[in-house]
Amino acid sequence: MPRTLIRKNPSNFKTLPLYVEATPEGLSYQSVGMPLNFAQTLQRRKPVEVADAERFALELANLGVSVRLTLHWQNRDYWVLVRQRRQDRGDVVLKLISGYVPAHELNLPLHTAIQEIAEECLLETPEGWLGGRFNDTWLPAPYSSALHYREALPFRLSPLSGAARPVRCASMQLIERPRAYVHLPTASLQLIYDLRLEVPKEAKSLSLFHVDERLEGDQLVARLDRQRPDLYLMPLKDGQPCAELYTLKKDQLIPASTRGLYLAESFAQQEGWLVRDERIRWKDWLRQQGLSTPEKESKLKQLTGRARQILRKMVPKKAGR
Repeated sequence: MPRTLIRKNPSNFKTLPLYVEATPEGLSYQSVGMPLNFAQTLQRRKPVEVADAERFALELANLGVSVRLTLHWQNRDYWVLVRQRRQDRGDVVLKLISGYVPAHELNLPLHTAIQEIAEECLLETPEGWLGGRFNDTWLPAPYSSALHYREALPFRLSPLSGAARPVRCASMQLIERPRAYVHLPTASLQLIYDLRLEVPKEAKSLSLFHVDERLEGDQLVARLDRQRPDLYLMPLKDGQPCAELYTLKKDQLIPASTRGLYLAESFAQQEGWLVRDERIRWKDWLRQQGLSTPEKESKLKQLTGRARQILRKMVPKKAGR
């Protein structure tokens, strides 16, 4: 049974439309017009067209932020993906941790990104849920009224290398250099921060869960469903992704099916500053990355040594000639 963690009034959320200017050297944005609530923002997220992928100026509906989060656990690295049913687009995808940037944080979207990690990526141990720190700053504990957070043993967030081309809010360059793209189908500017989450070695029997807010009637509701953790790990080898997905329950990696899977548009091809696709099939993304799914071992190879011995006794050897 899913557990309700928090309820919010969506009308309290306000964001601002943007005016965006892009050149081959960089991209800048600034707010225009009056603040919009969630419903008004969705109404403005309609397809736009741009002739030149490197040089343009146009008005967009909103600023979105995502985190390509690299989780370091038991001496291995994994990308963190979350499952989302996108009500505004009528599909289900795996995506990066992401959210809308509120009006008061347009000039500091990194702050929004860190809050999204605290809200969407939950780490559980038998002693309680882990809090987190970004450098010297504690992350919020958004569900403290419903969940017990451990005061000690926080996970640690740190920035990884940023994008090559600078992004500015008005004349101020954004710190940690996020990757930026304009998503044409939703008329939005999207920023992706590259961050690392290090799980403390002392955190044992770790489980990971994704919690996302959904609009239900006139409320935004966040629920925890233990039967559907909805948070997935993609292993990295030498910094490159592998064609595998897992969930994590009590320190056990559980393979996840990729049949019929779609990834969100942040995984699609980017042309200049533009992304034109709504989503990309898992198989197409693997092909685009030059990755292949691991071959399944034969059933005999999967047997334990003891089982192999029994099988050999049951199946007589062919007589030699």
